[in-house]
Amino acid sequence: MCIHHFGDISVTKVTEQHGPGFAPDLLYPDWDPAVLEQHRALMIPDCFDESQQRFIASIHTWVVKTRHHTILIDSCAGNHKHRPDLARFHQLDLPFMERLAEAGVTPESVDYVMCTHLHADHCGWNTRLVDGRWVPTFPNARYIFSKAEYDYWESRVGEEGFNANVFEDSVLPVVASRQADMIDGAGTIGDDLIIHSTPGHSVGHIAIELINSAGTGIFSGDIMHQPLQVVRPDWNSRFCENPELAKASRRWVLEHAAEQNSTVFTAHFSNSSAGRVSRRGDRFEWRFI
Repeated sequence: MCIHHFGDISVTKVTEQHGPGFAPDLLYPDWDPAVLEQHRALMIPDCFDESQQRFIASIHTWVVKTRHHTILIDSCAGNHKHRPDLARFHQLDLPFMERLAEAGVTPESVDYVMCTHLHADHCGWNTRLVDGRWVPTFPNARYIFSKAEYDYWESRVGEEGFNANVFEDSVLPVVASRQADMIDGAGTIGDDLIIHSTPGHSVGHIAIELINSAGTGIFSGDIMHQPLQVVRPDWNSRFCENPELAKASRRWVLEHAAEQNSTVFTAHFSNSSAGRVSRRGDRFEWRFI
């Protein structure tokens, strides 16, 4: 288990699932195979499966332990969720809670759950099924939601599509238990985490910055899905709600990470899922750490 240290703060990746995901032309409307060939050393074998011609995706949570708090950033897909349009996330039965326990995290010990956005693979473990009811998985936690994101999905309750049922089974039970806190724009959690508004992939997407005298980090959510978006920040995923805002948020996080020498903790990159961004003129490069 890889643990990153920032003074007295630790960051640990706990994986729910890992393996081949989207075909390139499905994930990226602007897909150009020449870009993959140019960056083979970056992508192959860890991030792209040549035999299946699919990107390799990791779905995980980041456990942040500070002096005072245990924080989960994004909560994966969850077990027993009805996701008929998303086979990877449909009716799962995975030992994610056991993996959290291996990282020293019990449900009762979690103080905050922070969702970068409310897509199926980022808020699923917010709740678990108990006696036929969805209840908060982490009974003592405050759940941090972007208000813009919450409002958007609240207005679409009952709609079909790739995110069907997510709001109903993974968000509303948290609100009903009075454990939800809405952040309107920017905000802070404790002494160490700053919330930045980074819309585009979704209406209310947020990035979360870790600040410590020993270094900084940024949790980028779905601003990027694969390392190729570092070298091609003009590429949006097919799931980006607002293409121009998505590009602007991506460029901001890359510029900020390069200037601050921050560790970027991604939501879906394979390998370690964490790395550093460097800049050469108007171009960016990625290095896993």
